[in-house]
Amino acid sequence: MHGHTIEELSDYLDRGRTPADPSIDDSPECEIALRSLERLRRVQLNLLDSDLSRESARDDSWVSSILDNISREAHRGREIPLAHPSPTARLVVTEGAVRGILRETGDRMANIIVGRCVLVGDVEVPGMPVTVQVDVTIFQGENIPMMADRLRQLMFAALQQYTELVVAAIDITVRDLYVEPDAAAAPKGE
Repeated sequence: MHGHTIEELSDYLDRGRTPADPSIDDSPECEIALRSLERLRRVQLNLLDSDLSRESARDDSWVSSILDNISREAHRGREIPLAHPSPTARLVVTEGAVRGILRETGDRMANIIVGRCVLVGDVEVPGMPVTVQVDVTIFQGENIPMMADRLRQLMFAALQQYTELVVAAIDITVRDLYVEPDAAAAPKGE
Protein backbone atom coordinates (compact mmCIF):
# COMPACT_ATOMS: atom_id res chain seq x y z
CA MET A 1 0.00 0.00 0.00
CA HIS A 2 1.75 3.02 -1.34
CA GLY A 3 5.12 1.43 -0.57
CA HIS A 4 4.23 0.16 2.93
CA THR A 5 3.42 -3.31 4.25
CA ILE A 6 0.63 -4.21 6.69
CA GLU A 7 3.34 -4.85 9.30
CA GLU A 8 4.77 -1.34 8.85
CA LEU A 9 1.32 0.20 9.14
CA SER A 10 0.60 -1.88 12.25
CA ASP A 11 3.87 -0.71 13.81
CA TYR A 12 2.94 2.88 12.95
CA LEU A 13 -0.36 2.44 14.81
CA ASP A 14 1.49 0.87 17.76
CA ARG A 15 3.61 4.03 17.98
CA GLY A 16 0.50 6.21 18.03
CA ARG A 17 1.27 7.46 14.50
CA THR A 18 4.39 9.20 15.79
CA PRO A 19 6.69 10.42 14.51
CA ALA A 20 4.39 11.56 11.72
CA ASP A 21 5.12 9.91 8.39
CA PRO A 22 3.73 11.92 5.45
CA SER A 23 4.16 8.95 3.10
CA ILE A 24 1.58 7.14 5.24
CA ASP A 25 -0.55 10.04 6.47
CA ASP A 26 -1.03 11.52 2.98
CA SER A 27 -1.87 8.20 1.30
CA PRO A 28 -5.57 7.31 0.91
CA GLU A 29 -4.61 3.63 0.52
CA CYS A 30 -2.65 3.67 3.78
CA GLU A 31 -5.49 5.50 5.55
CA ILE A 32 -7.98 2.82 4.47
CA ALA A 33 -5.63 0.08 5.69
CA LEU A 34 -5.00 1.91 9.00
CA ARG A 35 -8.74 2.26 9.59
CA SER A 36 -9.23 -1.45 8.87
CA LEU A 37 -6.45 -2.34 11.29
CA GLU A 38 -7.99 -0.08 13.95
CA ARG A 39 -11.39 -1.75 13.46
CA LEU A 40 -9.81 -5.19 13.73
CA ARG A 41 -8.05 -4.17 16.94
CA ARG A 42 -11.32 -2.87 18.43
CA VAL A 43 -13.08 -6.14 17.60
CA GLN A 44 -10.22 -8.17 19.06
CA LEU A 45 -10.26 -6.09 22.26
CA ASN A 46 -14.02 -6.53 22.61
CA LEU A 47 -13.66 -10.27 22.14
CA LEU A 48 -10.77 -10.37 24.58
CA ASP A 49 -12.84 -8.54 27.19
CA SER A 50 -15.70 -11.02 26.81
CA ASP A 51 -13.36 -14.02 26.84
CA LEU A 52 -11.05 -12.85 29.62
CA SER A 53 -12.56 -15.15 32.23
CA ARG A 54 -12.27 -18.16 29.94
CA GLU A 55 -9.08 -20.15 29.53
CA SER A 56 -10.11 -22.44 26.67
CA ALA A 57 -8.52 -22.17 23.25
CA ARG A 58 -10.49 -20.59 20.44
CA ASP A 59 -10.22 -20.63 16.68
CA ASP A 60 -9.16 -17.20 15.45
CA SER A 61 -8.77 -18.15 11.79
CA TRP A 62 -11.37 -15.52 10.90
CA VAL A 63 -8.88 -12.86 12.03
CA SER A 64 -6.40 -14.14 9.46
CA SER A 65 -9.00 -13.94 6.71
CA ILE A 66 -9.75 -10.31 7.63
CA LEU A 67 -6.03 -9.45 7.61
CA ASP A 68 -5.66 -11.12 4.21
CA ASN A 69 -8.43 -8.90 2.83
CA ILE A 70 -7.16 -5.61 4.31
CA SER A 71 -4.25 -5.17 1.91
CA ARG A 72 -6.30 -6.26 -1.10
CA GLU A 73 -9.25 -4.01 -0.28
CA ALA A 74 -7.22 -0.99 0.85
CA HIS A 75 -6.30 -0.24 -2.74
CA ARG A 76 -8.26 2.56 -4.27
CA GLY A 77 -9.78 0.47 -7.02
CA ARG A 78 -12.00 1.93 -9.69
CA GLU A 79 -13.11 5.55 -9.73
CA ILE A 80 -16.85 6.08 -9.29
CA PRO A 81 -18.01 9.36 -10.87
CA LEU A 82 -20.06 11.93 -8.97
CA ALA A 83 -22.24 14.48 -10.75
CA HIS A 84 -21.23 18.13 -10.72
CA PRO A 85 -22.94 21.12 -12.40
CA SER A 86 -19.68 22.38 -13.89
CA PRO A 87 -18.69 20.68 -17.18
CA THR A 88 -15.01 21.15 -16.31
CA ALA A 89 -15.18 19.55 -12.88
CA ARG A 90 -14.44 15.86 -12.48
CA LEU A 91 -15.47 14.42 -9.12
CA VAL A 92 -15.00 10.79 -8.15
CA VAL A 93 -15.11 8.59 -5.09
CA THR A 94 -12.85 5.55 -5.13
CA GLU A 95 -14.02 1.99 -4.80
CA GLY A 96 -11.79 1.64 -1.74
CA ALA A 97 -13.54 4.58 -0.10
CA VAL A 98 -16.93 2.96 -0.78
CA ARG A 99 -15.72 -0.29 0.81
CA GLY A 100 -14.65 1.83 3.80
CA ILE A 101 -18.15 3.32 4.00
CA LEU A 102 -19.65 -0.19 3.98
CA ARG A 103 -17.29 -1.36 6.75
CA GLU A 104 -17.95 1.73 8.90
CA THR A 105 -21.66 1.05 8.52
CA GLY A 106 -21.19 -2.50 9.76
CA ASP A 107 -19.07 -1.27 12.67
CA ARG A 108 -22.08 0.61 14.02
CA MET A 109 -23.90 -2.69 14.58
CA ALA A 110 -23.10 -4.89 17.57
CA ASN A 111 -22.27 -8.58 17.16
CA ILE A 112 -21.50 -8.47 13.45
CA ILE A 113 -18.14 -8.16 11.69
CA VAL A 114 -18.04 -7.08 8.05
CA GLY A 115 -15.42 -8.92 6.03
CA ARG A 116 -14.99 -8.81 2.27
CA CYS A 117 -16.93 -6.16 0.28
CA VAL A 118 -17.13 -6.30 -3.52
CA LEU A 119 -18.86 -3.96 -5.96
CA VAL A 120 -20.04 -6.00 -8.96
CA GLY A 121 -20.90 -4.10 -12.11
CA ASP A 122 -19.62 -1.17 -14.10
CA VAL A 123 -19.28 1.45 -11.35
CA GLU A 124 -17.46 3.78 -13.72
CA VAL A 125 -20.58 4.38 -15.84
CA PRO A 126 -23.19 6.56 -14.10
CA GLY A 127 -26.62 4.96 -13.80
CA MET A 128 -25.47 1.38 -14.34
CA PRO A 129 -26.89 -1.04 -11.74
CA VAL A 130 -24.39 -2.40 -9.24
CA THR A 131 -24.63 -5.35 -6.87
CA VAL A 132 -22.78 -5.18 -3.56
CA GLN A 133 -21.51 -8.49 -2.16
CA VAL A 134 -20.64 -8.50 1.54
CA ASP A 135 -19.26 -11.30 3.71
CA VAL A 136 -19.93 -11.14 7.45
CA THR A 137 -19.34 -12.99 10.70
CA ILE A 138 -22.25 -12.97 13.13
CA PHE A 139 -22.03 -13.80 16.81
CA GLN A 140 -23.82 -16.86 18.13
CA GLY A 141 -27.29 -16.19 19.50
CA GLU A 142 -28.15 -13.43 17.04
CA ASN A 143 -31.10 -13.66 14.67
CA ILE A 144 -29.19 -14.04 11.39
CA PRO A 145 -31.95 -12.96 8.96
CA MET A 146 -32.80 -9.94 11.11
CA MET A 147 -29.13 -8.91 11.42
CA ALA A 148 -28.58 -9.29 7.66
CA ASP A 149 -31.73 -7.27 6.85
CA ARG A 150 -30.72 -4.48 9.24
CA LEU A 151 -27.19 -4.34 7.83
CA ARG A 152 -28.58 -4.28 4.28
CA GLN A 153 -30.88 -1.34 5.14
CA LEU A 154 -28.04 0.62 6.76
CA MET A 155 -25.72 -0.05 3.81
CA PHE A 156 -28.37 1.06 1.29
CA ALA A 157 -28.84 4.29 3.26
CA ALA A 158 -25.07 4.94 3.50
CA LEU A 159 -24.55 4.34 -0.21
CA GLN A 160 -27.41 6.69 -1.07
CA GLN A 161 -25.95 9.35 1.22
CA TYR A 162 -22.36 9.23 -0.01
CA THR A 163 -22.50 7.93 -3.59
CA GLU A 164 -24.64 8.10 -6.70
CA LEU A 165 -24.47 4.36 -7.30
CA VAL A 166 -27.60 2.63 -8.56
CA VAL A 167 -27.62 -0.30 -6.15
CA ALA A 168 -29.63 -3.20 -7.55
CA ALA A 169 -28.98 -5.46 -4.56
CA ILE A 170 -26.84 -5.95 -1.50
CA ASP A 171 -26.08 -9.65 -1.12
CA ILE A 172 -24.95 -10.57 2.38
CA THR A 173 -23.28 -13.92 2.97
CA VAL A 174 -22.72 -15.13 6.52
CA ARG A 175 -19.32 -16.82 6.17
CA ASP A 176 -18.75 -17.49 9.88
CA LEU A 177 -20.64 -17.77 13.12
CA TYR A 178 -18.54 -16.67 16.08
CA VAL A 179 -19.19 -19.14 18.87
CA GLU A 180 -17.88 -18.16 22.27
CA PRO A 181 -15.50 -20.81 23.66
CA ASP A 182 -17.79 -21.75 26.57
CA ALA A 183 -20.69 -22.34 24.20
CA ALA A 184 -18.58 -24.47 21.86
CA ALA A 185 -17.34 -26.64 24.73
CA ALA A 186 -20.76 -27.11 26.36
CA PRO A 187 -22.21 -30.59 25.86
CA LYS A 188 -25.33 -30.77 23.72
CA GLY A 189 -28.59 -30.83 25.61
CA GLU A 190 -27.55 -28.27 28.22
